[in-house]
Amino acid sequence: MNGYRDLRVALLGCGSVGAQVARLILEHGDELAARIGARLTLAGIAVRDVNGKRDVELPQELFTTDAERLVQGSDIVIELMGGIEPARTLITQALQGGADVVTANKALIAAHGPELSEVAEQVGAQLSYEAAVAAAIPILRPLRESLAGDHITRVLGIVNGSTNYILDRMDRFGDSAEDASRVASELGFLEADPTLDVEGYDAAQKATILASIAFHTEVPVDAVHREGITSITGAQIDAAKNAGYVIKLLAIAERLEAADGTSGVSARVYPALIRRDHPLAAVYGGKNAVFVEAEAAGELMFYGAGAGGAETASAVLGDVVSAARRHVVGGPGIPGSLHAELPILPVGEVTTAYQIMLAVRDQPGVLASIAGILAEHGVSAASVEQTVAQGAEGAEPSAALVIGTHRAREADLAATVEALRAADVVTDVTSVLRLEGQA
Repeated sequence: MNGYRDLRVALLGCGSVGAQVARLILEHGDELAARIGARLTLAGIAVRDVNGKRDVELPQELFTTDAERLVQGSDIVIELMGGIEPARTLITQALQGGADVVTANKALIAAHGPELSEVAEQVGAQLSYEAAVAAAIPILRPLRESLAGDHITRVLGIVNGSTNYILDRMDRFGDSAEDASRVASELGFLEADPTLDVEGYDAAQKATILASIAFHTEVPVDAVHREGITSITGAQIDAAKNAGYVIKLLAIAERLEAADGTSGVSARVYPALIRRDHPLAAVYGGKNAVFVEAEAAGELMFYGAGAGGAETASAVLGDVVSAARRHVVGGPGIPGSLHAELPILPVGEVTTAYQIMLAVRDQPGVLASIAGILAEHGVSAASVEQTVAQGAEGAEPSAALVIGTHRAREADLAATVEALRAADVVTDVTSVLRLEGQA
């Protein structure tokens, strides 16, 4: 083993993921050296508090608070600090110094990925971030490399395990949203700020990354249409179940043609209905899965753990080994391709279908009035279910309608819902959900 050259590795951050990465490098050094042809030498671990409690027992002499000095002279820098700063500055310094950088920082890559990739390309370094989306699931490298010669049409996935856990408990066990969220919090699924999960911000950052890679186009996170799960109720879960669907928070990146013939990209996050026979419907608990549709390869699904220290560390180490092999073999890093420059289309150009739940007056002509509103906006009903509500004595009779539409432009469907809200025969629009995962 003495014949191996040493590669200096700097680790920034030692939370649950960082601690596991350090452990794996130290415990499996010989095995990794045999795979790489060089030995990974952990030069140090930058942390805020060198005496802080760690998930893994590590040599105390490795810890330092001087991240900038640690980065200098390193061959590979692993950034697991999170947040935008100082991570952005340190990564930029590392790349400018010729080091390869591996990160799991989805927020940073979503906001500044193209900028950092350009820095890496200018100096021939490599920027890798497989762990930024879906943790242990290998999805970014297949999109970037294995499917690089194919024509990807759509990527849709469950990329936030916390919200999937909540929706799954509501669906399978009948939990209320409050109870499911409480359990998810107790188990550590939710972020310290739960709105990052339940309002879809985390999934939107990952949708940005998936869309940018799948369609070779810079997709800013601000261009991602985002809706969370806070409005999902038990009644919606039950209505979905009765109709043969399950509700999932989906991140969707899709190649579209707008009404004027423009070809572009849509990126969006929202709770949607998936048929129970679709592979994504069987993604339970806190798991993640990404479903890819490509012209030649057809339908592919990548499934596994979307979070966890050891699981995420696996993806990080995969990128580290790849970067280390580049140092051994030589040559510049392979830049990502963002040169297609497709326009980003608004959500109104998406073609989808709706399930609309209405409270209506129980009187003659209601169905005809609603059918007229749908027809006026170019939307047709695929199914209509009606139940009579039992109100209080003396109250006006009312009924509940569940309308499933055929596929139409999102803008037309949204206009239809607004017209229904204003209709005299409708007392309330209680739910609007999109149907996804079907041609």
